[in-house]
Amino acid sequence: MESPFKGAILKGKVGLLTGGGSGIGYEIAAELGKHGASIVIMGRRKHVLDSAVSALRSLGIDAIGVEGDVRKKEDTVRVVDATIKQFGKLDILVNAAAGNFLVPAEDLSPNGFRTVMDIDAVGTFTMCHVAFPYLKKGGIIINISATLHLTATWYQIHASAAKAAVDSLTRSLALEWGTDYGIRVNGIAPGPIDDTTGASKLITEEVNLKKQQDSALYRMGEKWDIAMAALYLASDAGKYVNGVTLVVDGGIWLSSPRHMSKDEVKQLSKTVEKRSRDAPVGVPKSNL
Repeated sequence: MESPFKGAILKGKVGLLTGGGSGIGYEIAAELGKHGASIVIMGRRKHVLDSAVSALRSLGIDAIGVEGDVRKKEDTVRVVDATIKQFGKLDILVNAAAGNFLVPAEDLSPNGFRTVMDIDAVGTFTMCHVAFPYLKKGGIIINISATLHLTATWYQIHASAAKAAVDSLTRSLALEWGTDYGIRVNGIAPGPIDDTTGASKLITEEVNLKKQQDSALYRMGEKWDIAMAALYLASDAGKYVNGVTLVVDGGIWLSSPRHMSKDEVKQLSKTVEKRSRDAPVGVPKSNL
């Protein structure tokens, strides 16, 4: 789809994206690049990075890939150093690296819980901390969160806890670094996004069909939807937005299971209304 933003809104900017080799991370990298930014993507798998960089360059984007694991501080330092060496500065940090899998809480080992926390929460803070010296002159941080913890989600207690931590981190850094250094820190909480590893691993066809049936808007989102939200937050369009985690899910997180159809509700309402009209005078409606 065609972007609603001007093509050069990020001209001269440099963006570093963790988890930028695939999925939502790659889509954000591509859109930031199409709108003028030079791009560095970080990931653990060299072949994925190489393929992603090749795809970005084919779009005319100045891009490099650097291997690294956000759980290892030495890797984060090396990736940030490579960014500065290649492009001379860093303007936008997008933390999109994440881990998740379905598991009942009683079957989840402490090590499994810790692994997801280390990638999502600790990894996000580590990247922010290492990038901080280069973002001090009005840089931008975007943390990719989720909607899991806004209510509760089955079989994802580890990811829910990690994303709750990420949202809290976003607010705290926005307060401290926004006030003292002019760094805007915001988040994006995607709903179910089509054609991603998360969707294929965590969402069944039955669940997907139910979401589509519930409402015209309650559908699988697209990676482009999240990339557009990131463009908004990274550009001057969002220059007065700080400390916000923007939920981009079509309103799905607001919903609860529909226990009866709309037609059934209408029929029940008519029945109750008729009984109320036909009730003898003096009979309390509460007794109907």
